[in-house]
Amino acid sequence: MFDFKDKVVVITGGTRGIGLEIARVFLENKAKVIIFGSKEETVNKTLAILKDEGFEAEGFYPNLNDYLDIESVIKKIIEKHGHIDVLINNAGISANKKIEETSSLDFEKIMDLNVNAIFNMTKAVVSYMKERKSGVILNTSSMVSIYGQPSGVGYPASKFAVNGLTKSLARELAPFNIRVNAVAPGIINTDMVANLPKEMIEPLIKTIPLGRIGQPRDVANAFLFLASDMASYITGEILQVDGATRS
Repeated sequence: MFDFKDKVVVITGGTRGIGLEIARVFLENKAKVIIFGSKEETVNKTLAILKDEGFEAEGFYPNLNDYLDIESVIKKIIEKHGHIDVLINNAGISANKKIEETSSLDFEKIMDLNVNAIFNMTKAVVSYMKERKSGVILNTSSMVSIYGQPSGVGYPASKFAVNGLTKSLARELAPFNIRVNAVAPGIINTDMVANLPKEMIEPLIKTIPLGRIGQPRDVANAFLFLASDMASYITGEILQVDGATRS
């Protein structure tokens, strides 16, 4: 078990799937967890689920594309807790339309949440981390940021941008003892994958050398490790959690 007692962890996209599992593993390791979601009702529902599981967390629902909204919420967290130790930028959306079917608005929507929101969240938090000369920023990338995908060009493009943000911020913030890394999941058993028919799942499994689809806990554990002191000399890395899937 890792010791995150008295550590404050903020997770965007923390109401379901991988984000919710990330919240669980940090709560299991005694962190003070604050989840961000897109709507008040989904945040409250998630907090109730966690409470039923024996965990106490906090939640907010700022517009991640509104810097002033984010800044206001971050100030509330600082006023209450005094610091933010770990920021996990996990919120994101995917796409699979062919380029001819993708409007400029579709493309902008993906970039807004997958890239601009990370910029906004990081900008709002980083000054507080600099003051303490300590902090960890972790971003959710994807294996398609490295290998691309057959359609939905906006998604891999956005995740390639996430990798660029990660590597550049790691260099910029290292003098302040702030580490920045990303986790690039492969095919993970989220709701979207779980609802796929068997005839679609089996070919996917054949592309994975480890012979199974990843679980949200596999990805959450990677975030936990990178946030821990065991990863104190790791920054600027894109950690692939994909069972050696290479296409």
